[in-house]
Amino acid sequence: MPYEANENLLQWLAQETPEEVLEPELPIVDPHHHLWDLRLIKEEPHVRFQQKVYLCEEIAREIAEGGHNVTQTVFAQCDAFYRGDGEEEMKCVGETEFVNGVAAMSRSGLYGPAEICAGIFGAADLRVGKDVERVLRAHMDASANFRGVRTMFPHDLNDQFMEGYAVLAKLGLSFDNYHWEHDRLSTLAKLGEAFPDVPIIVNHLGGKIDPNAGDDDIAEWRENIDAIARCSNAVMKVGGAQQRVGPWEPPFHNNKREKPIGSEELCELLYPYYIHVIEAFGPDRCMFESNFPVDKECVSYRTLWNTFKRIAAKAGLSESEKTAMFSGAAQRVYRLS
Repeated sequence: MPYEANENLLQWLAQETPEEVLEPELPIVDPHHHLWDLRLIKEEPHVRFQQKVYLCEEIAREIAEGGHNVTQTVFAQCDAFYRGDGEEEMKCVGETEFVNGVAAMSRSGLYGPAEICAGIFGAADLRVGKDVERVLRAHMDASANFRGVRTMFPHDLNDQFMEGYAVLAKLGLSFDNYHWEHDRLSTLAKLGEAFPDVPIIVNHLGGKIDPNAGDDDIAEWRENIDAIARCSNAVMKVGGAQQRVGPWEPPFHNNKREKPIGSEELCELLYPYYIHVIEAFGPDRCMFESNFPVDKECVSYRTLWNTFKRIAAKAGLSESEKTAMFSGAAQRVYRLS
């Protein structure tokens, strides 16, 4: 049932005239969505998000009503449902425990045929060094779907952090990363070169996209994208360009429109940035992502995936390249069966 806390956003989205679903049979793995209940959260950045409650029923409804052939999803770390007691460094395991329950709900079949949360990446503080192993093993014990972590990294890649990062290699886990400042991508590339066996999944085009910042900033973003793309164990999540970062929001202002944007216009708006990433990494190392419910503030689930399909068509992707970007890369990197 709809939650009152979500009502304003849902009313805005309801103004949209639903588009015809493009290529409805194309299999999709959504490699990046969150689940949360923010009604009692007052801290940044969560306090700004308009979708206050987003649980199993909500993502299942997006998939069912969206009309696209979403077969699997991957849960993205978002500091949700941490344990309320116990050791501080172990509280983050509560998120995986919660999401594992959602995955079990999905496996019941009561929420549709898609495998929701078939993969999970959570949180762990790698800065504690090798002691992070017990936290990571607790995540793995909490869910067979646990695949890796998303966390920040220090500018200097100090020895203690590198010890913690080495545990990811030891346990066969991946490293998701997002930082709003794209100038950190060159350091991320050094991390990837030091540990070639750890898959690095760069989130949301590698940082905030700001066309108003000027040509020099966009040129620097392209250079930083090219730097991380040269790291062969790095892949890119193509999406999230519309999301707000704290008080900053993209100059597209799609969330402030009278009515939600359509896929044709959104494709034209985002294509110059998306095509650079696709060409830098190659389709085999790219995956389209919903970043819901964050991007839901700008566009519906159906329209967003239509946008990605338009981008793929405009880029001239072959059938095998489309398969990679819509499902194959995510299945490979997150080891989904």
